[in-house]
Order: sequence, then C-alpha cells, then structure tokens
Amino acid sequence: MNEPTVEGRKLSRSFGWLALLGTLLVIAGVIGLVYTGVATLTSMLLFGWLLLVGGLVGLLHAIESRGTNYFWLGVVVAALNIAAGVVVIKHPEGTAEALTMFAALLFLTGGVFRLVGSVVVRGPQMGWTLLQGAFGLLLGLLVLFDWPHSSLYVLGCFFSLALLFDGLGLIAFGLGGRRIVSMVSGRHDETAPNADEPINSPGDERK
Repeated sequence: MNEPTVEGRKLSRSFGWLALLGTLLVIAGVIGLVYTGVATLTSMLLFGWLLLVGGLVGLLHAIESRGTNYFWLGVVVAALNIAAGVVVIKHPEGTAEALTMFAALLFLTGGVFRLVGSVVVRGPQMGWTLLQGAFGLLLGLLVLFDWPHSSLYVLGCFFSLALLFDGLGLIAFGLGGRRIVSMVSGRHDETAPNADEPINSPGDERK
C-alpha cells in the first residue's frame, strides 16, 4: 500500500531538484546579463575546458582502438581539440573576438539569404521571413560595426540568455512534474481502501 506513496515522494523530490537547478540557472543568467564581460570570459573558459577534456577523452578512445582504420583520424581530431582548448584557455579575449566576428558574419549572411529568398519565393510566410532577415542583417551590422568592443558583451549576452531560458524551462518542468505527481498520489489515496474498515465477505451479506 505504501510503495506508490514512497515512489511518489521520490519523484516529487527529483522534480524539486530540477526546479532548484533551474532557479540556479536563472540566477546565473540574470547575473550574466548584468555582467556581460565576466559572462563572456566565463563562457570562453568553459568552451576551452570542454575542448581540452573532449580532446583527452578522444585521445584515450583512439589509443584503445589502435590497429583499426580510424586510429590516426581519432588521434588527429583529438590533437586538434586539445590544441584548440589550450589556445582558448590561454587567450580567451582573442577567442571571443574571433567568435564574435564569426557570429556577425553568420548574422549577415543568414539575413541576406532570408531577405533574398523571401523576395524570390514569395511564400505565405513572406512577411515573417522578411522580418527575420532584416533583424539578422541589422544585428550582424551592429555587432560588426562595434567590433572588437562588441566581443565583450555579445557572447556573454547569448550565454546568459541560454542559461536563463534553460533555467525557466527546468523550473516549469520541475513544478509541473511535482504537480502531476501530487495529483496522481492524491487520487491513489482517495481510491485506496481504508485498513480500519472491515471487509464484508459474501457470506456476511447473506446473513
């Protein structure tokens, strides 16, 4: 009888931890939006360490698979990841400038392609596509004209917004999960028979 209740409490606790993690991510995202320079450097350092750790793990896998056709390819890819991770960790400002320039070029090319494509195709979503293309083109120009100073806040702003929206999603998922678990547990408690009430047998009813 008590097993569903125990499982429900475990599930509710797990969803509560998800909501707590989401709250922490939201707080980190808000702080990052206030201090975009710190968020940019933090995101670059995290990116560098991810490359470094991923390169080391890839190198270990390549060593384990030595003798196969993919050994040297795995070694080369792992070495490139390790080298890139070391460069990013040692020069986070320069990496932020390079990635900001790359992001600006992506915004520009994406905006131009959307504008040209919407004019040529003239589909039912032409107005929305034109708006997206104009926004991407404008954003790319703003980032490019303010480069390299824009590298101090662009990547940090994107990183903080990602944390903020991921945190809000985890909070909604955690609170919704706890609500569903509580509703299911409540219904089970209502339908469960009371142990204090005597259960009449068919013979008792005939008497």
